[in-house]
Amino acid sequence: MYFADTLVLDAPRRTQDGFLAVRAKAARTGTYEYAGREVDPDNKHGLRDTALVHVLRDDQTVFDAASARSFIGKPVTDDHPREAVTADNWRQHARGTVMGAMRDGDYLAFDLLLTDAEAIAKVNGGKRELSNGYSADLEFGDFTAADGTKCQARQKTIFGNHVALVDRGRAGSECAIKDAAPCASAPQPLFDSLTTQEKPVKTMMIDGLTVDVGNADTAIATITTILAARDAATAKVEGLETQIASLTTDKATLETENKALKDARPTPAQLRDAAKAYAQIASKAKALGINVTDEMDEGQIMAAAVSAKMGDAAKGWNDAQVAASFAVLTKDVKVEATDTLRDAISQQPINIADGAALRDRLRAQRNAA
Repeated sequence: MYFADTLVLDAPRRTQDGFLAVRAKAARTGTYEYAGREVDPDNKHGLRDTALVHVLRDDQTVFDAASARSFIGKPVTDDHPREAVTADNWRQHARGTVMGAMRDGDYLAFDLLLTDAEAIAKVNGGKRELSNGYSADLEFGDFTAADGTKCQARQKTIFGNHVALVDRGRAGSECAIKDAAPCASAPQPLFDSLTTQEKPVKTMMIDGLTVDVGNADTAIATITTILAARDAATAKVEGLETQIASLTTDKATLETENKALKDARPTPAQLRDAAKAYAQIASKAKALGINVTDEMDEGQIMAAAVSAKMGDAAKGWNDAQVAASFAVLTKDVKVEATDTLRDAISQQPINIADGAALRDRLRAQRNAA
C-alpha cells in the first residue's frame, strides 16, 4: 500500500551553488487515521465502509534500516506525481534528492537537497510542507499503540519512492526541517541493530487517495474520478464567473438607462413653455373654427386646421409643411396664450413636473371657452 506523510520545512539554507539544503523530521511513530476505503478498498477485511480506521506505525517499522535507506537517493517532487517515480519519468518529476536519513527522537529525519530554482522559489514563498510517498504492507488485526489507542491495522516494511513538496499533508506541523548540510549516506550506527524483510508494493496512497498499482483498471478509474471532480469544480467556478459578468453588465446597462431617463426629463421651465405653445395652437385653431378635442395633440390640431382651410391641396404634406401653413393661416389671429396658461394653472395647485396634468387642465379651460 502506498502512503504519504507530512512534515514542514524549517530554516533551510542555500549552498554555494544556490541549491537549498534542509533537514526534515520525515516519519513519526504512532497512529494514523484513514478512511476504511483507503486501507481496505476491496473489503477483504470488512473495513471498507468503516468511517475511520486507526493504523499503527511502531518503532520497528519506522526505524527499520532497509526502510530508511530506501529513501536515500530518491527524488524530491513538486506535489505528488500521479504515478510512482521511476527511471522512465524521473526527469519529469525530480526537483531535488534525498541525501541522507537519520533518527531524531521519535522521528526519522531526512537531509534534502533541492536543486530546482522554481521549487526553491515556492519554498521561499511559503510552500514548506513535505509529504513522503512510499509503499508499505498492512497487517490487519488488533493492535494497541503506546498511548492506548486501539488500531485495526499495522504498517510493515516501508519502501521509499519520493518526497513531495505539498501545500498541506497528513502528519502535521510537528515535523520540521532543521539546518543541516546534505548527508552523503545514512549514519550506519543507527541501522546496525535494525533489520527487516522488504515486501512488494501493493497499492499507492497519496494524501488519502488509494491507487492499486497492481491493477491498472483500478488506477485509471481512480485517477479518472479525480479528474472528473476537478473538471466539475472548474466548470462550476467558470459558470459563476459568467453569471457575475452578466450581472455586472446588466447593472451597467440599467445605470446607463437610468441616467438617460434622468437627462431626458423636462425641466419645469420646459413644461411651462410646452403648455403655453399647446394653448396658443389650440386657441388659434378654434379661432379658425376648428373643433379641438382632448385627444388631439399639437400636430393633429394644426393638421386639422390646414386641411379645413386648404382642402386637397394639403394632402400628403409633411409635418414641417403643415406647421408652416398653419403659421401663415393664423398669423393674424390674436390670442392671449399667457392669460390662458395663467388661468389654467390658477384653477387649483398642480405639480408643475406633471406635464400631462397641466395639458389636461389647459384643454378643459379651452373647451369651456
